[in-house]
Amino acid sequence: MNWTIALPEIVLACIGMAILVFGVLRKQDSAFSCTMFTLGGFLIAAFLVLSSTSAFGYHGQFVTDAFSAFNKELILAGATLSLILALDYNRMQHINRFEFPVLMLFSVVGMMVMVSASNLMTLYLGLELQSLALYVLAAFARDELRSTEAGLKYFVLSGLASGLLLYGISLVYGFSGTMDFQQLRTLLMQPSHASPGLVVGIVFVLVGLAFKISAVPFHMWTPDVYEGAPTPVTTFFATAPKVAAMGLLLRVMATPFGHLLGAWQLLIILVSIASMVLGALAAIGQSNIKRLMAYSSIGHMGYALIGLAVGTPEGIRGVLVYMVIYVFMTGGTFACIVAMRRDGRAVEQISDLSGLANNDPALALLLAVFMFSLAGIPLMSGFFAKLYIFLAAVQAGLWTLAVIGVLTSVVGAFYYIRIVKVMYFDAPVGALDPRPASLSFVAAATGLFTTFFFIFPGPFVAAAQAAAKALFS
Repeated sequence: MNWTIALPEIVLACIGMAILVFGVLRKQDSAFSCTMFTLGGFLIAAFLVLSSTSAFGYHGQFVTDAFSAFNKELILAGATLSLILALDYNRMQHINRFEFPVLMLFSVVGMMVMVSASNLMTLYLGLELQSLALYVLAAFARDELRSTEAGLKYFVLSGLASGLLLYGISLVYGFSGTMDFQQLRTLLMQPSHASPGLVVGIVFVLVGLAFKISAVPFHMWTPDVYEGAPTPVTTFFATAPKVAAMGLLLRVMATPFGHLLGAWQLLIILVSIASMVLGALAAIGQSNIKRLMAYSSIGHMGYALIGLAVGTPEGIRGVLVYMVIYVFMTGGTFACIVAMRRDGRAVEQISDLSGLANNDPALALLLAVFMFSLAGIPLMSGFFAKLYIFLAAVQAGLWTLAVIGVLTSVVGAFYYIRIVKVMYFDAPVGALDPRPASLSFVAAATGLFTTFFFIFPGPFVAAAQAAAKALFS
């Protein structure tokens, strides 16, 4: 049994337990130290992932390859951005407790297990480890009613989705006799082995995973949880878990069920269209910027699913490039939202950004860059994300999906550009508080990536290409 292939997860889990003991012994003054140790743990895990080789382990239940490595690095990047944003935010909101980085760390361990799963049971264990920590993180500001409500809503609906996923897994096992991805793939090379019961099981597995990426019609939790959770937690929800769930969805659909593309492709197309349309239309009437970003996230997951619907290595490459760009532009947007404080109090209304260009031109410029990128304006990274996805759809003959994607992008551009209009053309309503250096660092780093991605897309596209090839090999 080659146990060393799970070394990044093992090391990260051990670091998490050590930080937990340290935090309990040090009590109140340990939050900053625990956060620094957690960031160090993420860095160590990132190096270990880079140095890992392709292999199967744990009796075929765990796999490391270029695909898992790509997703793990992206999960760690999203978690790192979120944790840096939490450094000063938690202190200012009086929720600066050592449990926060520990919960985030264990959630990341679950996500890393998810993208390396090569068995339906490993998949479920990783998913639940991630979810248990996320329930607590959503309700971390326990003195705020809406944070408690967010945690409860996520817990109830996520529990339902986990039940559906588990039911789907039991159906797949019952009708195929195995939970191993490779054995399922071999079995289903002959579509005659795909009994109706097995196809129903695949649909239930799809439903459970669609909830985790907040795709329509399993998106109900997203706006309330995004609005109610502390903003760094919302950043975390919008980045790392999305990457993990999308990576898991790609592996499950491409590896064991890849030969049944005809059986599940229409379902993915319908979910993709519904997500793009709802994300574009529902965000128009939002006045709270966190709720707007929730609907934006639903729309972006719809765009990413186009690549899965294509079902080719080019489509998967498009999804992976999309997720890289999505993580950085979303993380940067939330850095700007965390910076929205006036008189020591967090503000979240779009109207609170009125005239920001006069009072804080640097923050206004960065937020404008992220809004243009989310809208898919040319030369911003978001344009290239959609370009790779739409090209894959056109090459596969899915013209309807590509056209709907372009049309919903045009509609979505309205509410992104409206925020730019509010910042640059509305009357100022008062200056925002000075922001900490940690926020400026995240906003500037992600802003530079978003603006200048067009100069250096090569390494990211090549890495995504290698990851997609590993999935189909």
